[in-house]
Amino acid sequence: MTLPADAAPPVVLPAAPPDAAGPADPSPAVVDQVAVARLYGEPLFALPQDLYIPPDALEVFLEAFEGPMDLLLYLIRKQNFNILDIPLADVTRQYLAYVEQIRRSNLELASEYLLMAAMLIEIKSRMLLPPRKTADGAEPEDPRAELVRRLLEYEQMKLAAAKLDALPLLGRDFQRVQVTFDPSLAPRLPEVSVHDLREAWAEILQRARLVQHHTITREQLSVREYMSHVLRRLQGRRFVEFEDLFEVGHGSPVVVVTFIALLELARESLIEITQAEAFAPIYVRLTYQPT
Repeated sequence: MTLPADAAPPVVLPAAPPDAAGPADPSPAVVDQVAVARLYGEPLFALPQDLYIPPDALEVFLEAFEGPMDLLLYLIRKQNFNILDIPLADVTRQYLAYVEQIRRSNLELASEYLLMAAMLIEIKSRMLLPPRKTADGAEPEDPRAELVRRLLEYEQMKLAAAKLDALPLLGRDFQRVQVTFDPSLAPRLPEVSVHDLREAWAEILQRARLVQHHTITREQLSVREYMSHVLRRLQGRRFVEFEDLFEVGHGSPVVVVTFIALLELARESLIEITQAEAFAPIYVRLTYQPT
């Protein structure tokens, strides 16, 4: 480490001569200089000459891989190789170059990559040998087929993991808000019992009955038409009981109009209304009976 250009050189004063009373202080008296560091709490005004920095401490890996499959997929995608037709010679050469780098620093980590390298060499050797026909005469399977299937599955899992990692994560992308709430400061509302609700509902029903609306519809019923209807029913019959002339199932308006029609027929002397005795059934017949 170099000192600034405008920094004053250290001024070292000679040590005082030894005193008869005790030994002299061996540390020099340093004046007008700033310490470059502290070692165990003591100021250090110059770098030690025997300072050693291991080479591995400055080693930097620009590409980090999560395993042999990740490295192999990276080499294929980086050079735009067709994953269904992998040039194993080029890929294996680059793969072994990377394995040689990590073998120098971490032999245990390199063992996993060496296993994949052995698999690549085996597949390449099988491709160099003449293919063997199967028992049924079909074409033999490409030695790279199993490796391609594993690479495609690994790539799918890697893309899915990247999508999951892109989702918002608690603690990384957002924080959960925590609000302290003191229940004693909140307004306490009176509790409502079931009896209070029942009484309130009964009061609402009572008010609803007071404001009910009745809809009155007008139905066109002709008295003359029902007079003709009664005459037709009496035609050819000697007596008809009074109650049988009313069609109760058609509602009150029809019953009323039928009664008025009977009164008009009696007033015009077209029918006779008779009774044998008090409280006996009432009968109706036509005034003129054809012979």
